[in-house]
Amino acid sequence: MGWFKKAKKLADEHADKIEDGIDKAADLAKDKLGDEHDDTVDSVADKAKDVLDDIDGD
Repeated sequence: MGWFKKAKKLADEHADKIEDGIDKAADLAKDKLGDEHDDTVDSVADKAKDVLDDIDGD
């Protein structure tokens, strides 16, 4: 099994946990960077979730 198929399988099996991790990382970044960067952090988190959706097929 190639690395992409393996990554796709893992992403499909653990998409909810990965999304939780993205949210936690975004919250941490917002705490560290301050309110002026909240929109940017949210945008990056949304794009990361979009990539996850593309990978796992949702």
